[in-house]
Amino acid sequence: MISHSNRLIRRRTVVVISLLILLLDQASKSWARSHLLPNLSQPFLPGLLQLRLVRNTGAAFSMLSDSTALLGLLSLLVSMGLLVWVWRSKRLDLWLGLALACLLGGTLGNGFDRWQLGYVTDFLELVPFRFPIFNGADIAINLAVLCFAIDALSQRNGQAKS
Repeated sequence: MISHSNRLIRRRTVVVISLLILLLDQASKSWARSHLLPNLSQPFLPGLLQLRLVRNTGAAFSMLSDSTALLGLLSLLVSMGLLVWVWRSKRLDLWLGLALACLLGGTLGNGFDRWQLGYVTDFLELVPFRFPIFNGADIAINLAVLCFAIDALSQRNGQAKS
């Protein structure tokens, strides 16, 4: 699985992590659609997080609203590209592998919504400040960005030490 001495991760592990992210995302969205009323806020973690079900036909921050077909195609192309990248790599550096797993899981999660429902199910809303309502796939995509940054910094630091 993960080698701590070399800090590598196998492609199979990357795929398993991405599938777990996809399953958790889809299960949480299914729960939200069956237990929450549209646009009605419910406290979850008072003062921090509330639940509010919305249908998002766009991308982050409501960009490309009503562009479900275009965003669905983009999700498919990105997912395919990530799968090819992972498949061609027997082992990946740990942070790069985690980034790819999170990005693939998140892209597939929102892609499945677009392909099946025609919109993305969002239901997590931060209370202390105005921020777009989001979901588990969005969290995974943001974690991917963080992991890519950690990978880039560790690569840079590794080259500086050499």
